[in-house]
Amino acid sequence: MPHDVDTALKERFGLDAFRPWQRDAISALLEGSRRVMVVAPTGGGKSLCYQLPATVLEGTTLVVSPLIALMDDQVRALRERGIAATYLASTLPREEVRDRENRLARGEYDLVYIAPERLSNPYVRRQLKNIQIPFVAIDEAHCISQWGHDFRPDYLRIGEVLKDLAPKHVLACTATATPRVRDEIVARLGIGQHGEEVTTVLRGFARPNLHLECREFEKKKDRVDAMLIAVRKALGSIASPKGAAIVYASTRKDTDKLTQAVKELGFRAAGYHAGHAPAARASVSEAFASGELDVIVATNAFGMGIDRADIRLVVHAATPGSIEAYYQEVGRAGRDGAEARGLLLTGTSDFGLRRRLIELPTRGEARSPERIKHQWNMFLDLMRYVEAGSCRHDFILRYFGDEAETLGGCGHCDVCARIEEEGEDDGTLSPEDLLIVRKALSGVARCHNRFGLRAVAEMLEGKTTKKLEKMRLTTLSTHGLLRERSGDWIMALLRRLITAGLVELSTGEYPLAMLTKRGAAVMKEEENIRFLMPRVARASSAPRAGKRAPLEIPVGPDRSLYDALKEKRLEMSREDRVPAYYICTDRTLIEIVKRKPRDEESLLRVPGMGPARVESWGDELLGILTEWSPA
Repeated sequence: MPHDVDTALKERFGLDAFRPWQRDAISALLEGSRRVMVVAPTGGGKSLCYQLPATVLEGTTLVVSPLIALMDDQVRALRERGIAATYLASTLPREEVRDRENRLARGEYDLVYIAPERLSNPYVRRQLKNIQIPFVAIDEAHCISQWGHDFRPDYLRIGEVLKDLAPKHVLACTATATPRVRDEIVARLGIGQHGEEVTTVLRGFARPNLHLECREFEKKKDRVDAMLIAVRKALGSIASPKGAAIVYASTRKDTDKLTQAVKELGFRAAGYHAGHAPAARASVSEAFASGELDVIVATNAFGMGIDRADIRLVVHAATPGSIEAYYQEVGRAGRDGAEARGLLLTGTSDFGLRRRLIELPTRGEARSPERIKHQWNMFLDLMRYVEAGSCRHDFILRYFGDEAETLGGCGHCDVCARIEEEGEDDGTLSPEDLLIVRKALSGVARCHNRFGLRAVAEMLEGKTTKKLEKMRLTTLSTHGLLRERSGDWIMALLRRLITAGLVELSTGEYPLAMLTKRGAAVMKEEENIRFLMPRVARASSAPRAGKRAPLEIPVGPDRSLYDALKEKRLEMSREDRVPAYYICTDRTLIEIVKRKPRDEESLLRVPGMGPARVESWGDELLGILTEWSPA
């Protein structure tokens, strides 16, 4: 590139090399389409994609960012590197704002951050038009999308600003954007008009060091216990913890309770939510970033801009509102590349809680039915992730459209561990399981729009409590249809029926269960489904699934091939600094030995070898197969 970005990287930022996708983004921004969207996870290095170009372009780069704390941190870091940077925000004293505006007008800054709400000020807009702005970067660009997880009306002005300023270079950055949201970002910014090409760089969502796990609990106490056990296991010694942890809660009340529970465990902990004064929140944030605190318990108000690399654990004590929000939050763990864990704790009560949160007015205005429906569908997408019957990492990669990094099974999540132990399930229901689903659907149909999930589950289980008798549920023909199953198993089944679109919940403070049209069709055997049955504990009388057969290590001539492949896998894992099972599991190695693929196409057909694995390590594995010959 004509711009000497490698020299700038080393001299201005103290880095020896770009990540490959960073170079792609900066190259497209400076010399290619000049209209670029970067989608990369939290902590992935997106800020370099606008900070470095700002140092090599003539004029002042404008960065729109919604987070004042993040602006302050980044400006401070840039100044320490000798880069002239500042930010404009309402939190600054009036005299300081005036001084910075005067210096901006004189062209003294390479880079200026501005909050989106300031773009409504005509004076600010006029001032920006009077200076040389070759480049505008929009951070947290998903906030412009009404279908994203964090829509902010102030972002809608950015398209007008871009039209007024007509910068030569535009960059939109986000950590969480589905293909639909990406299309809306481009449309609202107006950067894809008149045949303009927009380069999209989508990389970095694969996190091999992050173990993902979901666990279901019906009792709040059980969730608290699971959270405390996870914190203690992740951090180890109270006197000398191995890192830090973040615990996310849904409400301020739960945040305060969980904070107290962690403190009683002995760790240095603090709570963080919007009910605390801004100064108190800033103090907690700084203490956590500096290592003075081991654990933060917070609502989703916390986390953006937190730059702490040694977070070993992120726990969601209640289900967040979307996959986008979840992955942004859990992605704060393990940024140093060391082993980390993301634990999502769920339960049936989360459905009702999330429905109420979705229906709460925003800024004093009632949400539209369309908005409520969309946010509810986003929540159901997350619950489908919770109920996933395949690799959790691959589920997320496909959700964000990052097919290039899918692995066909990460080997580093609870689902992959369970599949390795029990065998794969392709989602095709057996006649016995289909009958169970139909029984559950008929139970919902009998209670249609009159009772919640818990009452339906207890009725199907065959309970005869006074409460059920008063509601006359014990007299229904569906009472006890699933008595051979435990109550928890039935609740898990009903949740899966919701995420599969067979059952839905009414709106209101007490959501009621009802059958959908599709659910009625499945109940009547008018429509087939692919559905994974729950794998939680069953009633003691119910048969248990057998474990997968033990590994059959090859013998004879094939044993030497197996050993050679295993040695090559160990060599590659050391070179690439990833666990050996991340390249492929022992079962996959055995399948390679059995099938003896000779090219990438046949290697792709081996169970457990996804496109990303074949692209990264296929040549070396095939090389062993080519060299091998039976003794």
